[in-house]
Amino acid sequence: MQVNNDTKTSDVSFETKIKSAKNTLELLINPEITLEKSVKYYKDGIDELSKAQKLLDEAKFEFEEYTK
Repeated sequence: MQVNNDTKTSDVSFETKIKSAKNTLELLINPEITLEKSVKYYKDGIDELSKAQKLLDEAKFEFEEYTK
């Protein structure tokens, strides 16, 4: 993984965040999941999607600045 100097080393790529959210969705569709686990997985999935959206917004901003 290539780390940008402006990015914290703990940050993960957009693609990895989306993959993680998809994996969480797979866990959520299990019909035998407990309510407690489903709430946890839901929160985790929303968190991953939020972080992915932030990365996407940052990339869009960089692209717009570059093309000006």
